[in-house]
Amino acid sequence: MPPKKIIIDTDPGVDDVLALLLAFSAAPEELEIALISLCFGNVDVESCLRNVVSMFHVIDLERRWRQVNGLQTGFTTLDNCKPVVAVGATNPIEGAVFEYDYFHGKDGLQGVHRAAPHFTPTEMWKHLFTYSDSPDDSPLAQLPPNFKPSAIPSHKEILNVLRNNPPDTITIVTLGPLSNIALAAAEDPETFLRVQEVVVMGGSLALEGNVTPVAEFNQYACAYSAARIYALTSPSPKSTIPPCKELKPYPESLPRQLKLTTFPLDITTHHLLSLTTFNEVVQTLSERGSPLAQWVNHFVSATFEYMKHIYVGERPQDVNISLHDPLCIWYALTAERGGWKINEGVDVRVEVEGQWTRGMSVIDRRGKKVEQDLEKPAKQHDRGGWLHKGLGNRVRIAVDSAGRETFGREMLKRIFKC
Repeated sequence: MPPKKIIIDTDPGVDDVLALLLAFSAAPEELEIALISLCFGNVDVESCLRNVVSMFHVIDLERRWRQVNGLQTGFTTLDNCKPVVAVGATNPIEGAVFEYDYFHGKDGLQGVHRAAPHFTPTEMWKHLFTYSDSPDDSPLAQLPPNFKPSAIPSHKEILNVLRNNPPDTITIVTLGPLSNIALAAAEDPETFLRVQEVVVMGGSLALEGNVTPVAEFNQYACAYSAARIYALTSPSPKSTIPPCKELKPYPESLPRQLKLTTFPLDITTHHLLSLTTFNEVVQTLSERGSPLAQWVNHFVSATFEYMKHIYVGERPQDVNISLHDPLCIWYALTAERGGWKINEGVDVRVEVEGQWTRGMSVIDRRGKKVEQDLEKPAKQHDRGGWLHKGLGNRVRIAVDSAGRETFGREMLKRIFKC
């Protein structure tokens, strides 16, 4: 059986990098990462790019260190396929820019580039992500060696991957705002719908939000893009797609509905990494000289420390790190094994303009009867088309996993080969 081929769309902050490391720690027969698509979000897109390039640099250092010390080098999926890295959206499709740097630090990784500059490669490579008629083949331009830079915008690279592979062979895992995939879907919806599945870290249903009382950050940061992508799950996308100045509506006729699986805060918040578990796995490796352990230790330990200053309660999620983004990668790795509980066909919509509710996930809790006859029109009193089978979104909601209690340790064991 061939490996699952995925695109990861991300705004690399702390848990995004852990998610990327988890993906690259997969065996070659498990995953092939075709593209890393970068979007503004936790920090600006230039900081996101520096974080990703630094991650690849540290992976290269780590593999050399492991080889010298007679350890498994790991990250062998990079031997089979070097992913393309492309830079995408710098702003939301509509609305003001809002970043989450107060939690992840101004650079997205708790100041690691300043505190540990030896893990940040010199920025001689930045021009490789900008289009030029004369490519630079100098040695300095090749750093680091384990990915392929692209000067093509992320959303166009997403479409390229989908065009160049058979339908239903690519999964997109989104860990940040949905701006890049919304741009791809707007430019060529038919090609975009060749995707097998889109896995989204975003939203909050019964749990409180993490950036406002009702909104999760990724949906808040670009609510229009989330609403537009969710609309592709609908039998009638025009019933839920919001008016948008920047992007045109979808065509009346689309080849099929999008398979969209979301991981809202309701599930991700409770998949935790404790400081005790982190130290048990990482501290010894850091002391032995592991470049990856030392690099990760800086920004993860700083995140644990920061959480002490922003939360007043003693709930588990107030003192441990919620593994929001790594859980989506874990699903991509293990979905076929079973053990996941998914609620199918939920009509979830995203509020785009509310003064207090931007980015809120809205579902109908009224318990009213839904018209099942597609030949009948929506009832006159049905404001918003919530009560007709032919209208509304059809989102898959992840609600539980088989390894909630052990996931944090399992993630670290995979990343650090211990």
